[in-house]
Amino acid sequence: MLRDCLSGEILLARSLLSATIEELKALVTELRQALPVPITATVSDGQDSVRKAVAQALPGVPHQLCHFHYLREAAMPVYEADRHAKKELKKHVRGVRTLERKAEKESGEEAAIMLDYCAAVRAAVTDDGRPPLDASGLKLQERLTRVAASLDRVEAKLGRLPKGLERLRRLLRRALKQTSALWPPVRATYRWVKRVARWLENKPERPAKEVRRGLSALLSKIREAARQAKCAAVAEQLRRFVKVTKNWWGGLFHCYDSPDIPRTNNDLEHLFGSHRYHERRASGRKQASPGLVVQGSVRVVASLATRLRPEEGLKLRTGYVADWRKLRADLDKRRESRRKQRRFRRDPTSYLSQLEERCLHPSLPP
Repeated sequence: MLRDCLSGEILLARSLLSATIEELKALVTELRQALPVPITATVSDGQDSVRKAVAQALPGVPHQLCHFHYLREAAMPVYEADRHAKKELKKHVRGVRTLERKAEKESGEEAAIMLDYCAAVRAAVTDDGRPPLDASGLKLQERLTRVAASLDRVEAKLGRLPKGLERLRRLLRRALKQTSALWPPVRATYRWVKRVARWLENKPERPAKEVRRGLSALLSKIREAARQAKCAAVAEQLRRFVKVTKNWWGGLFHCYDSPDIPRTNNDLEHLFGSHRYHERRASGRKQASPGLVVQGSVRVVASLATRLRPEEGLKLRTGYVADWRKLRADLDKRRESRRKQRRFRRDPTSYLSQLEERCLHPSLPP
């Protein structure tokens, strides 16, 4: 699919059997001949066949490579290390479900507080991030540390914790201790990835030459850090980051020469994702229909152009109200648990401080 970066309009869509250079070149050439205006720049990911096809079909036209795809490829070993550390940490906190089930059978303020602390832990465990910049493992470790610290503060003020909260704190402290060696290497490498991302974001709006020089200097520091790294895995991850950057180097800076050239092609990715979302809602499928591969050049364009939502008649059986109320109550209960998790993710400090206040309430038994 080829689209206009300025208006978002789809210009051409085809279902191809393969993404060879010749097929992609023919596609770009067809579009260039059909357009009444010249093509002044292109944006894509770093796929080799796409690069070569654009270079042959549009000689001399700047080809911007997507910064998101670049960082995702360059930081993939870093992300994998973070994911491995997160997996190990999650293994050690699985016991929270047992504590949660026990609290669900009890009543009172102590059980309610226990469930809210468990909801915070589950919110942290189930909050998966996506590469390249969202280190979900580091986020999990930081949030579980906050929960454990919150329980420590409650104990310091109360003298001792109720049994359920004490078990939860021991579970968290043991999990954090047993995985403590995994986090320093991940934190060290992610620090460099974030620095490169901030430089490419270019908030001061530096010219392309200055961004190029600054990124080059930063890569020199990364090479030096790789040579001095005591951990072999960290050194290898940093060297691979530099190697991938050299491969993408020529297409990273055109966006700074013109405000009309986007830094990423994420809008195109969102376009496909939007279609899959609406198709799943309409069909009830968990995944997009296999027919999308064959008929996508028509179906995607049609769905994005129209988004028709015709009104449908609704026939309700007699006596549906009682069943509806029961279903609504069950959904509200599940929704409330999800709300607690979102509150913790949005503001862990406020969430934990409110729980601490409830723990210190005079009605809570020691």
